[in-house]
Amino acid sequence: MHINKPKVMSVVLLLLAGWSGSFVLGHKEAKATANKDKLILTARTRGQMPEGSGKFKVVNSELKWEPSETAIIICDMWDQHWCKGATRRVAELAPYMNEVVCKVRDKGVLIIHAPSGTVSHYKDHPARKRAQNAPKAANLPKDIGKWCRWIDEKEKKEGYPIDDSDGGCDCEPKCKQGSPWRKQIDIIEIRNEDAISDSGVEVWNLLEQRSIDNVIVMGVHTNMCVLGRPFGLRNMARFGKNVVLMRDLTDTMYNSRARPYVSHFTGTDLIVEHIEKFVCPTITSTTLAGGPEFVFRNDKRLRVVFISAESEYGAAESLPEFAHELEMKYGLCCEIVQGSTDRRSKERDYIAGMEALMSADLTVLFVRRRAFPAQQMKYFRDYLDSPDKSGLVALRTSSHAFDTRGRHPVGHVEWPKFDPDVLGGNYHGHYGSGPTCTVTAAAGAEGHRILAGIQIPFTSTGSLYKTSPLASSVKPLLIGTIPNQKPEPVAWTNMYKKARVFYTSLGSLDDFKNPRFRQLLINAVFWAMDKPVPKVKAQAK
Repeated sequence: MHINKPKVMSVVLLLLAGWSGSFVLGHKEAKATANKDKLILTARTRGQMPEGSGKFKVVNSELKWEPSETAIIICDMWDQHWCKGATRRVAELAPYMNEVVCKVRDKGVLIIHAPSGTVSHYKDHPARKRAQNAPKAANLPKDIGKWCRWIDEKEKKEGYPIDDSDGGCDCEPKCKQGSPWRKQIDIIEIRNEDAISDSGVEVWNLLEQRSIDNVIVMGVHTNMCVLGRPFGLRNMARFGKNVVLMRDLTDTMYNSRARPYVSHFTGTDLIVEHIEKFVCPTITSTTLAGGPEFVFRNDKRLRVVFISAESEYGAAESLPEFAHELEMKYGLCCEIVQGSTDRRSKERDYIAGMEALMSADLTVLFVRRRAFPAQQMKYFRDYLDSPDKSGLVALRTSSHAFDTRGRHPVGHVEWPKFDPDVLGGNYHGHYGSGPTCTVTAAAGAEGHRILAGIQIPFTSTGSLYKTSPLASSVKPLLIGTIPNQKPEPVAWTNMYKKARVFYTSLGSLDDFKNPRFRQLLINAVFWAMDKPVPKVKAQAK
């Protein structure tokens, strides 16, 4: 029988190609399935830049944890606290916390209930016996049974950003201190397959028995038990566990009439920032529960999300400082979503954490030529399209925020016409650096509330952007002029659907050092939310 070798080879090659394609497809499907089963978390830390400067940038990263290698520790969610306000907030937290716990328990995460001082109430519970019966770990740390007041000398030297020396009761009149707790609050379900312990030794033995390296801590109180208990954040971090705080499912003991004289909830945020600087990363419940972050009903602060991803003008340095000013002086709640600052990094288009936009009242954007992952970009578009969202403040390179000129990874999304579509602008380059730009009010804009209280003219050393002509819907506020060139608009307002939009091509590090520019941004922030600029509290530091 004659065999047609070319035809046979063609068939073989086709079969191999098909098998290869199936292998690649199967590999991708297997990888997707594996990731689907994992806990995908957005972890936030704060890194000092440079070391010793006292200035910190926000760093967002993605964690992929195996559920079977992960535990949640629920800290001191008692049935009653000596402080009535603390008792009310625990009761608020508990239902949402239970929802999160139920979801991850079903995936295989070990749930450890740690209502300190009350475990005798559960002496016959299978979950209590499980903790007691865990074999002694070979690597049991020497001090795992003790409180940890500071993780190291660096944290001790820094100290807390809040004064909790009075016990932290925010009630009037103050509650009488005591120990009224008898058990964990009943709303949080304890199942037989869980564990119950307030012992650092028992908790460590449990973790080692199950080869658990990843620990999520939630509960109260952040500045006390959550950090310092034998099973708390400091001990888990210093003895080598991958530990994170679930920052929206926690609360502090802080009296808002004490230093630094901010709201109770801002006090919690300050402790969270302290933890991110010195102890461990933090996460939110959003990526596990699917909805917006938990917010206490009495937390009426307006919420501002900063989206930062550029490598030219120091946004990673300037935005956290500006956000801190908004928090401390004006009572806003600020969250920073930080992308890569390295223009050459393979991760330059990566960003995580934009689910924070689900509960935002305002977005501040400082991005340059990035194409974010599709889901992250969807959060941004959904925010702008939502009829109940307040607005957008966009700075400098945001005129070309999402235009990568087609150079972006598969699965990432551009928005090349974001400038004309949303900002009403017409960015087409900029003049060279060097000439000082003189900034004056646009004709007819002198009485605009965004310019209130700002001495004009002022100067900027940043290169002048070419932005004209603007869309007919735009209202120019400020004009920039350099020698021998025609003037260009450098700040204006626009409307995008229901969203108020403010844009300025200013925004260099030197601009942020200028009090007039910062006041311009403060005015714009409140204008975009359609709120008056509140008076600065005399006590704010």
